[in-house]
Amino acid sequence: MKLLLTSAGVTNPTIRHALEDLLGKPISESSALCIPTAQYGHPWLGPGIKAWEFISGRSENPMVDLGWKSVGVLELTALPSIDEERWKPLVLETDALLAAGGDALYLSHWLRESRLADMFPSLAETVWLGMSAGSMVMTPQIGREFVGWKPPTGDDSALGIVDFSICPHLAADGEPGNSLAAAENWAAGIRYSSYAIDDQTALLVTADGMKVITEGQWKYFPISQGG
Repeated sequence: MKLLLTSAGVTNPTIRHALEDLLGKPISESSALCIPTAQYGHPWLGPGIKAWEFISGRSENPMVDLGWKSVGVLELTALPSIDEERWKPLVLETDALLAAGGDALYLSHWLRESRLADMFPSLAETVWLGMSAGSMVMTPQIGREFVGWKPPTGDDSALGIVDFSICPHLAADGEPGNSLAAAENWAAGIRYSSYAIDDQTALLVTADGMKVITEGQWKYFPISQGG
């Protein structure tokens, strides 16, 4: 899979251009499935109005409302209860998977339980567009500061598709989000190299490597000796 890991969605032209480069065609010619599942595990978001706003493209985070040729819903909690033949072909033919923010460990759990994670090796040309928790889920460790829903494992490990961790919503001191000081404290407890990214930044990951896509601010932290 090709990953575009954002803090707040496709918030500027630079991130949008990166998305279209990954798709290999305009967004208007591409299909997508949105995944709201992470929101249900987060106390501030869903279920309820926030999940509906994401699915309907009426949230403040540009994801579903980018002008896709078609958009459907892929609800991970429902997948174990229906035949795989009903949803796997849909995933295989879709250009992009749009993962909402919310609770990263709840999303990680349901990616495994639904067996969608098992399909990742067969989705080489599919773009995973993550937002906040939808990006953090691809990392090996989210950090204790972001643990809300408690997984059966009892730890803060996620899928480990990439080898670095992410602190989203980096913000200037006094502004809503995570301050640089808070991000530094978070990074000190991470066992991997990590990035703090603001809402104008994304991390692009392909078979060729990783690069930072940004019109904003970000900070790289090497592997912590205390993590």
